[in-house]
Amino acid sequence: MHEAHDFKYFRAGGVDQVLIRNGSDIAHIGELDQKLWVALACPTRGIEFDTRTLDLIDTDDDRRIRPPELIAACEWACAHLRNADELIEGGDSIALDSFREPGADGFSLADEARHVLRLLHKEDASVITLEDVTRRSDMLAAMRFNGDGIVTPETATDEPVRRTLQRIADTHGSVKDRNGHDGIDRARAQAFFAEAEALRRWQAGDGSTACSGGHMLEAAEAVGAVRDKVDDFFARCRLAAYDIQAVPALNASTETYEMLAAQELTLENQRIAALPLAPIAPGRTLPLGAGVNPAWAQPLAALQQKAVAPLLGNTDEHLDEPAWHEVQLRVENCRAWLAAKPVSPISDLDGAAIAALLATQGAVMALIDEDDAAEPHNARLRDLEKLLRLKRDLRRLLENFVSFKAFYRREGAIFQAGTLYLDSRSCDLTVRVDDVKQHAVLAGLAKTCLAYCECRRGSEKMNIVAAFTAGDVDFLFAGRNGVFYDRQGRDWDATITRLIENPTSVAQAFFSPYKKFVRMIEEQVAKRAAASEAGAQGALGSLATSIATADKRAAPGAAPAATARLPGSRIDVGTVAAIGVAMGSISAVLVALFSKFIDLGQWIPIAIAGVVLAISGPSMLIAWLKLRQRSLGPILDASGWAINGRMKVNVRLGASLSKTAHIPRHAARVLRDPYAEGRGMRGALAALALVAVVAVLAWQLDLLDRRLPPALKHTPATEGN
Repeated sequence: MHEAHDFKYFRAGGVDQVLIRNGSDIAHIGELDQKLWVALACPTRGIEFDTRTLDLIDTDDDRRIRPPELIAACEWACAHLRNADELIEGGDSIALDSFREPGADGFSLADEARHVLRLLHKEDASVITLEDVTRRSDMLAAMRFNGDGIVTPETATDEPVRRTLQRIADTHGSVKDRNGHDGIDRARAQAFFAEAEALRRWQAGDGSTACSGGHMLEAAEAVGAVRDKVDDFFARCRLAAYDIQAVPALNASTETYEMLAAQELTLENQRIAALPLAPIAPGRTLPLGAGVNPAWAQPLAALQQKAVAPLLGNTDEHLDEPAWHEVQLRVENCRAWLAAKPVSPISDLDGAAIAALLATQGAVMALIDEDDAAEPHNARLRDLEKLLRLKRDLRRLLENFVSFKAFYRREGAIFQAGTLYLDSRSCDLTVRVDDVKQHAVLAGLAKTCLAYCECRRGSEKMNIVAAFTAGDVDFLFAGRNGVFYDRQGRDWDATITRLIENPTSVAQAFFSPYKKFVRMIEEQVAKRAAASEAGAQGALGSLATSIATADKRAAPGAAPAATARLPGSRIDVGTVAAIGVAMGSISAVLVALFSKFIDLGQWIPIAIAGVVLAISGPSMLIAWLKLRQRSLGPILDASGWAINGRMKVNVRLGASLSKTAHIPRHAARVLRDPYAEGRGMRGALAALALVAVVAVLAWQLDLLDRRLPPALKHTPATEGN
């Protein structure tokens, strides 16, 4: 039993996370309890990380990285280096003496590194870089034999072999090689030559003698072309001889011909071909010339010329049933041999062509074998590339998977897509999104204000979600535009398409009720103003109509109509009285409330604080609870990650992720704004009201009694004083 490795931890986001300090931590990462891992899976696409490195780690090619694959990559990299601390140093180069000594197979990646450097004419180099391996890979892909097991027609130097490779590609399909050229692999070549050999054996079989001489083969083919139809004809004639009443039913009916007559006919029409070869009658012979179904005239003529006449010596253009059976018996062996012919894309080739193809089989398979022989070098070259990439990228991946050090230390996590500038803020917590609707269902549990944006750059489009974790959200709404900068520094047009509202701070929640109250008043005033305007416009329209049509409505000799007046111009005394009573009641209530408020004396500040707390307290409490629950996990889980902890985003971290606009501390400012709205009477009234409130409070608290005459003092002096 070996002693457990001693890891060191740091705390961020309310979670204890492992600190990757040295190569030993990487070598023993498999010993770390996976309950302490921040993530348990991440996608290989849609994150800011080299996809080639992720593909080399993703051994099952499911486009997801999970702990077993990451642990295997760490152990594999440490096994090929003398010192695992090389993985901490990073960089895309490795010194030749840093590779581990050859293993039991007697091979080391250092040998492949020296081989690559020799091919690049860098024999004196002591360090190999990722660029060297990439150049070698490009050279290997461009070579005649590149180890992918695919050969193209251009690979062959002999013309017959080249033609065979092309025929294999034409009949069995092609596959792309590493250069993107069409070629064939071993499976296609073996299938092709197996079919060619089967066809050769069939052509050389015992049944081939039955069709020798040429005329027997033609006779068998002619018989086979009409066999079913001739059998049908004689069977119908036998049935007619059995019962004469069946004759009308065995021939085509009048309705059938009427249906045919309604169509535009050709001899290729299937309805014509379905009719009997000739009219059915008891004991009738089959005509092979005149009087035959026109759709079968040519096949029957071939039957007469190639089978009946040569085999029976019968030049008559009629064939009875015994003669038909005799013809079938004569061609039976040849027809059976034809039925056994292998069916393949090359079945139409003759014996000479098949022999020529099989003669090139050895050369074709030798080309594929020679190409496969280069594959071991390719495998070692891929291992060398993998080690160089892991040296450069492994530590960064661990600090974005096992822990989130890169995120909490604001070094740029791999899931952060870039920075969104919108509403006088910059948002650094942005994540790429494939399906906005599906993402929003889970991401809403993050208790964070999220803005989904569609980003456009030319013909390119992508969706992101940005977390607003500081400032207010009063002017965030769908349709607002901003600019998004990805991690490569490219700028995109960004438009909010969906918003999930949540508080960003307790201070924002404090003012939220008052802002909502002001908005409600503004909305109600706007509604009343709109209604009043609509009523006034309607009244003016009615008045204008009455004036314009007054002369038409007045009868000749009638008294002039009364003068038109605006609706509502008549004053209702009862309405005025009611309004007066209402205003008086409201004034009395306000005066009573103000009097009670003034009577509180020294308790007025506490009363004001209580009123404010009653209004803003619930909103602030809800905001505080949501801010405590604000986390990163649901946002990443919705993007395909498997986050192991809650990963809280507290107020301090949120302030660093969303920065509001601030003028530099020592910047010079010109405070006079020529376009500022004038305060005028409104400012004076506000100042006067404030002075009046302060004066009343001071008088109520007896602070002005020393300076006021006795009649105006709040607390009159006693007689003894």
